[in-house]
Amino acid sequence: MDLKDLFSKISFDRKKEQPTKKDAPSHWVKCPECSALMFFKEVENQDNICPKCNFHMRIGAKKRIEILADEGSFVEYDAELKPVDPLNFVDKKSYKKRVDEAQKKTGRTSAVVSGECTINSKPVQIVVFDFAFMGGSLGSVEGEKIVRAVNRAMEKHQGLIIVSASGGARMQESTFSLMQMAKTSAALKKLDALGLPYISILTDPTMGGVSASFAFLGDIIIAEPGALIGFAGQRVIKQTIGADLPEGFQRAEFLLEKGSIDMVVNRSKMKKTLSDLLTMFYKDSESTQAS
Repeated sequence: MDLKDLFSKISFDRKKEQPTKKDAPSHWVKCPECSALMFFKEVENQDNICPKCNFHMRIGAKKRIEILADEGSFVEYDAELKPVDPLNFVDKKSYKKRVDEAQKKTGRTSAVVSGECTINSKPVQIVVFDFAFMGGSLGSVEGEKIVRAVNRAMEKHQGLIIVSASGGARMQESTFSLMQMAKTSAALKKLDALGLPYISILTDPTMGGVSASFAFLGDIIIAEPGALIGFAGQRVIKQTIGADLPEGFQRAEFLLEKGSIDMVVNRSKMKKTLSDLLTMFYKDSESTQAS
């Protein structure tokens, strides 16, 4: 074996010994906003908020509930509800296959987790969207879970919180999905008639049919910093109106400035904010009943 062959073998062996990207432990998180590299525990301990620039990273339904609900207080309802394929819809994949993949990926049957919990000892019904399940899209099951949560709120005389993270209505269910906009809005009207509070929390992203229905019907509408909120995408709007869009368009701070939402609240302060609002609403409800 000559020197050239020897060095070639050494180089090959060294490459073989290097851990692949797939095998390497993901102990580091790169902020999508400021590109800061941080130890993942540092980010987790701050509710997945970048400690450098306050960028709010997306989180799943489980983490969201852990942040908002009192420890051990959350009770899930309607977990057995699963999407069906009424249209036998097929695009690049069948709808059934997409649902199966989403269920395996998230360990959930649908894009919504619903139940009840206490927030600083105040009972409330809560619905949380999981964007990891088909982009948090609104389908028949998601709409049904919201309506059932509204009905429980009316039966138990409690408030309702919906945390939205969605790309909009689920195209694979066509009109069945679009009808959920009207269905959930009608249910919330009944809740309002009883004087019970509905707090809507908009997270990144809240778009399409979700923003065009229940997400913007809250007595109080709260958004997380920097959340993308709107109906159509910016590219579509720009092409339609033929003009450049203002800086920060469709971001939470822009909507607050224009009066479309009530508050922008940091994730770390969200639980206390909700607790304070529920206290105010519940006292107001009690005084109304007494009179």
